[in-house]
Amino acid sequence: MPTAQITNEQAPVPEAVRLMGAACVAALAACVAALAACVAALAACVWTATPAWAQGPTGATMHPSLLPNRLGARTALTLAFRFSGGQEGVPAPLRAMVLRLPAGLRVDLRGVATCARARLLRGGARACPSRSLVGRGHALLAVHAGSQTLPEESTIRVFRGPNQGSHPTLEIFARGDTPLYQSSTSTAVLAPDAAPFGTRLAVSVPPIPTLVHQPDASFLSLSLTVGLAGRNPRAHTAGAIVLGRSCPAGGFPFAAAFTFADRSTASATATVACP
Repeated sequence: MPTAQITNEQAPVPEAVRLMGAACVAALAACVAALAACVAALAACVWTATPAWAQGPTGATMHPSLLPNRLGARTALTLAFRFSGGQEGVPAPLRAMVLRLPAGLRVDLRGVATCARARLLRGGARACPSRSLVGRGHALLAVHAGSQTLPEESTIRVFRGPNQGSHPTLEIFARGDTPLYQSSTSTAVLAPDAAPFGTRLAVSVPPIPTLVHQPDASFLSLSLTVGLAGRNPRAHTAGAIVLGRSCPAGGFPFAAAFTFADRSTASATATVACP
């Protein structure tokens, strides 16, 4: 009986089919190479078009001034701050700052009435006694509204708050009206500081909400004036800043440290020249 023979031989591939397959493989390789080149070019364009500040940290500067700048005088102290950098050029929301005032510059709160934080939260600045007002100021904030960033101007009033133990406090009340009606109250605690400084103010800044699902408001600039100068106070009316009778070599030093919502930090220093 004949035996069946099984082989693994395949039918020969026609030359035209073989050439077509090779051409398809070459075309596919060319497409992959072109796609890789397109991706690289797109990445280069995005890198080039992205501003240098888009991912930069928030920075801060400080400018102090005294009016009058006269040794031994009752004066008005103005502290002006500017913030820059941050995501897409918008500074991160501020959460805390520590201000250090020079030795020889005394915050005189004798005879000043107090206004509790709870009172401010309930009734705003009008709820506080007039003799508790020790300073004024203004601020410019950035408010996020979708893809837009809108400016918000805010007026500031500084009141003496109740002591925390042996440490005096200041309540900083800010209110903005446009584009959002919003108010916030920050508490500053005064304490002695080490040389060359004399007073340390630790300020807690609460979140300032804006629109639903949008980041909190961010400070672009902030200016505060405390104390009075003669008959024309730049701040008002209770309390005073008293300048010492001597000036350290190099002038009166000021320093500030800032903490932001993204946990980044910044610092600033400045000096007021001796009279």
